[in-house]
Amino acid sequence: MLYRNATIKDIPALAELQKKNHIATIDELDKADGFVTTLFTDAQFQELIEKENGIAVASDGAKIVAYVMAASWAYWAKWPLFQHMMNDLENTEYMGQILTTENSYQYGPVCIQKDYRGSEVLIKIFNFSRAQMQERFPILITFINQINTRSYYAHTKKLGLDVIKSFTFNQNTYYELGYDASKEVKQ
Repeated sequence: MLYRNATIKDIPALAELQKKNHIATIDELDKADGFVTTLFTDAQFQELIEKENGIAVASDGAKIVAYVMAASWAYWAKWPLFQHMMNDLENTEYMGQILTTENSYQYGPVCIQKDYRGSEVLIKIFNFSRAQMQERFPILITFINQINTRSYYAHTKKLGLDVIKSFTFNQNTYYELGYDASKEVKQ
């Protein structure tokens, strides 16, 4: 398994993996295995790759089996949910600090092909992405829809992210989680 930064050539594979795991396209029974809720366009993938170097991928040979996104709040600012989170940073404390756009970044979504879930892929792709972002930001922030129990378990139990608080947006309730970006997750 190779962990690396995504390139423009990876966009079709990223889009296909995203589509297979989006909440609107998976079967109701498969939702218990996790899902992604935001659909990114090819142009948005390209911008994230070119401006933030913000997509890490896991590839098994030539096949991309997982991706994770991570970027500054400036990248995410065009989406209403992220605007909501940004506006609340000043009301949020983590690691003894009030959060800002300068001391934190947004991690996620993460998407792993079904037959690679439960393996080492999540920890390794998380560490790869985290290590790159820690040079710019000491605090990782993310959110998980409260109905996505698999993602919640993976991030809190497997990766060790801390639940900071809950919030509601657009009739959905989310956990907001934080992590010290300087800490490597051990297997």
